[in-house]
Amino acid sequence: MFLCIFLAALAGYLHWYHLSRLFENDRHFSHLSGLEKEMAFRTEMGLYYSYFKTIIEAPTFINGLYLVMNDRLTEYPLVINTLKRFNLYPEVVLASWYRIYTDIMEFFGLPTKMCWSINRGEGMAPVDGCEGMGDPAYFYVTFVFLLNGLMMSLFFIYGTYLSGSRLGGMVTVLCFFFNHGESTRVMWTPPLRESFSYPFLVLQMLLLTHILRTHNPSRKTMWALGISNLCFMLPWQFAQFVLLTQGISLLLGEYRLDYVTKLLSTPLHLQITLAVCFVLMFGNSMLLTSFYASSLVSIWVMCAGTCVCVFWLTCVCSQVMQGLVWVVSTVILKFMLSAIFGASDDAHISSLIKSKFTSYKDFDTMMYTCAAEFDFMEIEVNFCLVYHSLQLIAFAVLAMLIMRLKLFLTPHMCIMASLICSKQLFGWIGEKFKLHMMVFGILSIMAMQGAANLQAQWGIMGEFSNLPQEQLLDWIKDNTRPNAVFAGAMPTMASVKLSAGRPIVNHPHYEDAGLRERTKLVYAMYSRKSAEVVKRNLMQMEVDYFVLEDSWCTRRSRPGCSMPEIWDVEDPQNAGKVPLCTLMSRDSRPHFATVFHNNVYKVLRVPKAAKELR
Repeated sequence: MFLCIFLAALAGYLHWYHLSRLFENDRHFSHLSGLEKEMAFRTEMGLYYSYFKTIIEAPTFINGLYLVMNDRLTEYPLVINTLKRFNLYPEVVLASWYRIYTDIMEFFGLPTKMCWSINRGEGMAPVDGCEGMGDPAYFYVTFVFLLNGLMMSLFFIYGTYLSGSRLGGMVTVLCFFFNHGESTRVMWTPPLRESFSYPFLVLQMLLLTHILRTHNPSRKTMWALGISNLCFMLPWQFAQFVLLTQGISLLLGEYRLDYVTKLLSTPLHLQITLAVCFVLMFGNSMLLTSFYASSLVSIWVMCAGTCVCVFWLTCVCSQVMQGLVWVVSTVILKFMLSAIFGASDDAHISSLIKSKFTSYKDFDTMMYTCAAEFDFMEIEVNFCLVYHSLQLIAFAVLAMLIMRLKLFLTPHMCIMASLICSKQLFGWIGEKFKLHMMVFGILSIMAMQGAANLQAQWGIMGEFSNLPQEQLLDWIKDNTRPNAVFAGAMPTMASVKLSAGRPIVNHPHYEDAGLRERTKLVYAMYSRKSAEVVKRNLMQMEVDYFVLEDSWCTRRSRPGCSMPEIWDVEDPQNAGKVPLCTLMSRDSRPHFATVFHNNVYKVLRVPKAAKELR
C-alpha cells in the first residue's frame, strides 16, 4: 500500500512539473507584465479569468461575488448572473483562496512574490514581471497544474485497480506521458473548463468501476460517486454530453440480474447530483432540458423494468429493445422538457450534430464547424471490462465527430492499456516473469515514439508578445470613458473586458441563444450587408466603439469558411457584393469615424444616436 501511494504521488508530482515547465517554456510566463499575462489568456480563457480578477480586486469577497452575480459589463446593457451562465465556480473558489492566502501572508509580513524590471527594447517601455503565489495569474495557473498533477495520481491508481497490478498503473501513466500532446491541452490553455472538470471525471469513473466490481457497494461510495459527478458537472457546460455516453455504456452493458440493483441506485444518485447542480447554477435550464437529464430518467425506468422483461427476452434481444426504447424515450422527454421550459440555449448542439451527417448549414453551425477543434478527427470478461470497452467506443465516436473531444479518447485508451498487465486477460501467457517481460517489451516499443513526442514538447521554446493588442488596450484605457461600450470579434472582446474593464455586448461563451443573436448582429460587419444596416444594429445595442480586425475579413481556414462566405449561407441575397469589412478597412466614412488603428486593429466610433432612433 505504501509503495502504491508513493508511486501515485510521484506520478502526480512529475505531471505537475511537466505541465509547469511546458507552460513556462512556451510563454516565458514569469517574465511577462501583468497585462501580457492577461493577454496570454486568449478568447474564452480571458473571459473566465476576468471573473477571478473581479473577485480578488473587489473590496471584499462578498462584494466580488455580488459583482459577478450582477454583472453589467459582459452583455451590456443586460445585467446577468455569470455564475448561472458561465460555470464559474472554479474562479470563485480560487479567488477565495487567493484572498485568504494574501491576507495571511500580509498579516505575518511575509513576501508573496518577487518582481523585477524587464527591458523589452525596440523603443518599448520597460515592464515589471513577477513570479510567486502573490501574483494573481501565477496563483491561478499554479492551482490548475496542481489539480492536473493530482489527476495523474488518480490515473496511476485507476490503472492499478483496473488491472490488479501496480505495473498496470505504471503502463497507464507512461502511455499518458508518451501521448501527452494528444491526451491534454491544459499546459497551453489553463483556464478552459475541462482543465478543472476532467480530473473529477477520472475520479468518478474510478468510483464507478469500484461500484461495478463490488457486490454490495456502500452508501459512502455511492455518495462519493455523486459528489465527484457534481464536481465534474459544475465547471463545464459540456460535461453532460460525456455523462450521456456513460449512461449509454451502462445501459448497453447491463443484461444480468445481479447488476440491476446497482444500476437502479446509480442513476438515482446521479439524478440527485444533477438536481443539486441545477440549484447551484441558479436554475440553469440547460441542465434540466439536456439529453443527459432525460437519459437518466429513461435509464432508471428501464432498469426498473429489466427484472420483468429479462425473463422472456434473450440477452441480445433485450439489449436491442433497451437501445431502441432508450433512444426514443430520451429524445421525446428532452424535447418535451425544452418545450415546457421554453429553453433553446442548446439548440445549436442539435444543429451541429445534424450538420455532421447532412448538408445542413446555418450561421451558428458554421461558426463551430469552421474551427479546426470542432472538425472530424482524422481518421476475464465481465461487465466492468464491457463497460470500459463501450465507454472507449463512445469516446471514440465523440472524438471522430469533434476533434476537440479526443482529450477523452486518448486518456481512456491509456487506462485500457493497463489491462495488458491483467492476469484475467493475459494469464494464459504463463508465469508472472513472462507476463512482465511481455509488458516491458511493449513499453520499449512504445517508448521509441513516446520519447520523440516528449522531446518535441520539451523543445517548444517561446515568449509571448502581442504588441498590436497591447497598443489597442492601452489606447482604450487612456482614451475612452470607463462606461464606453465595445463590440467586435469574440476573442478580442474577452481581452477588452479583462484588461480594459470596458462593457462589451458580445463574448466567446456561445452557449446562450440570446448571445448567439447578439454576436450575429455584431458579426454583420463581416458580411456583405450595407453599412446603414450594420450601423443601425450597433446603435440599437448602444455600442460606442467597434474593433475591426482585417484578419477576420480575409482569413479562411478552408474553402467556404471565411466570414463573408459564412454570411453568404445566411444572407444569399447579398452574395457577390464586396464585404463591408473590406470597405471599412479602406475608409470608414461617412458611417463611422476611425479613432485608432495599427497593423491589426482599427477602432471605429459608432454614432451615438440610439435615443434619436427611438
